[in-house]
Amino acid sequence: MKFKISDLYKTLSAEPANTIDGLTAKGKNGAFAIVVFIVALLPLFISPFRVSLVGKYITFAIVAMALDLIWGYTGILSLGHGVFFGLGGYGLGMYLKLAASNGKLPDFMSWSGRTTLPWFWEYYQSAPGAIFMILLVPTVLAIILGYLTFTNRIKGVYFSILSQALALVFVTLFIGMQQFTGGTNGLTDFDKLFGLSLHNMNTKYIWYYVALGFLILTYIVFNGVLKSKCGRVLVAIRDGENRTRFSGYYVAMYKTFVYALSALFTGIAGALFVPFSGIISPSEMSISNSIDMAIWVAVGGRGSLIGAVIGAFVVNLCKTCVSENFPEIWSYFIGLLFVLVVMFLPRGLTGVFMDARIFIAKKIKTMISSEKSAVSEEA
Repeated sequence: MKFKISDLYKTLSAEPANTIDGLTAKGKNGAFAIVVFIVALLPLFISPFRVSLVGKYITFAIVAMALDLIWGYTGILSLGHGVFFGLGGYGLGMYLKLAASNGKLPDFMSWSGRTTLPWFWEYYQSAPGAIFMILLVPTVLAIILGYLTFTNRIKGVYFSILSQALALVFVTLFIGMQQFTGGTNGLTDFDKLFGLSLHNMNTKYIWYYVALGFLILTYIVFNGVLKSKCGRVLVAIRDGENRTRFSGYYVAMYKTFVYALSALFTGIAGALFVPFSGIISPSEMSISNSIDMAIWVAVGGRGSLIGAVIGAFVVNLCKTCVSENFPEIWSYFIGLLFVLVVMFLPRGLTGVFMDARIFIAKKIKTMISSEKSAVSEEA
């Protein structure tokens, strides 16, 4: 089969269908499959400590997709998503803490003078109850907050400020309620995970692939939503909320739905995070943590699920490398990275790829023109 430069040009310059970020559905799915394949093979080549570290990156990638769903595709910038992450983490942490206590009160409750288990902790004594609460609590909170804000048409920077206030309230609440939450120290000293010893590395490997499975599930679910009529309405809301409302769509309902869906998967990511870190504390709900999540999406490229995944891995890998070698400056590095992306790469790494693709396509087009001119001259 003879290779033709014109065929390559058609492939590169083809207008993608049903996409916002400039990538075809096949291209996005292919890129995601490559990322999953690489991540799936990593445990074969890295140390057990690095396995837990990459496991955290996987949970962060789930959060990045969840945030991109509401920010990149719907235009809702939440700077309080750490709350949902923390609530999911505390949900599993409470179950693990009770399992490690062997029927007794958790140690921090005894130190605080409590003699009985708080009523809301009782829901976390069994695995099914804990899983149900992990799914329920972040979702219900998002539905309540979303309904109250979106029906009152609070949007833009005002919603971002409100979400930051939510994070501040929850951090203060969880620190102050030490006898119920462990205070600043949070929950730690876990022993077993659904009957498996957390001190056994095989458990970490199993949990690693469970997290990877949820990463794939998140991508599939979000892709399904975005390809549906609901997804097209979400994009319409992002591009023109008033126009969408005047077209007869109940905008508040769509925004509340997508906000709750995003919170649900962020809570799941928080629960998946806990066995890798061995601790869950109020710091996971902080404003700075929520801003980090926005940075992952911005670096990868808004309006692109695969961009959010890549952004989460790239930013956290850079953070790990810099913090290990230059611990004094890593926080400044992350801030500088965000500023540089906003100023020079507004479409993130996905945009860089698309610009490179267009540049190559133009070069090939020039080569085709030159080729045709040469053939015409010879004739």
